[in-house]
Amino acid sequence: MVGLWIVLAAVVLALGFGGYRLLTDGRFNGTHAVRGAGSEQDVTAQPAETDPSTWASLGEAVASVVPGERATLVQFSSAFCAPCRATRRILGEVAEVVPGVVHVEVDAEHHLEVVRRLNVVRTPTTLILDGDGREVARAAGAPRKEQVLGALPLGM
Repeated sequence: MVGLWIVLAAVVLALGFGGYRLLTDGRFNGTHAVRGAGSEQDVTAQPAETDPSTWASLGEAVASVVPGERATLVQFSSAFCAPCRATRRILGEVAEVVPGVVHVEVDAEHHLEVVRRLNVVRTPTTLILDGDGREVARAAGAPRKEQVLGALPLGM
């Protein structure tokens, strides 16, 4: 009888975790800097030395790429990641359709120092950077096209 209760508890926990992942995978969240900003003045009041852009933190991982005027979609992926292929396709489509948006893919396995610096804990992780190279949103997991379009910064 005890074994049956253990199996039942394991199934309930697995279903709960699966439901949680279904709800949260691919959803874009604002970064801590965006959440903490009370107004536009708060964001610009920080000196550039204490608020380096995420683009600068990417360093040599994106050395040959020019950032987008409106936004840059930075995807962290790995070689054996199946959702990374779908994410690559979706982000590429968005970059083709929306003017001023560029898609950049960073191999997480070959750029571990960048992964640690930007606190990327799983693949695929997508960062949306504004025109100045600052992170405005982040999604862990494969986002849908509508989610990416909705998270892009306004303007331009």
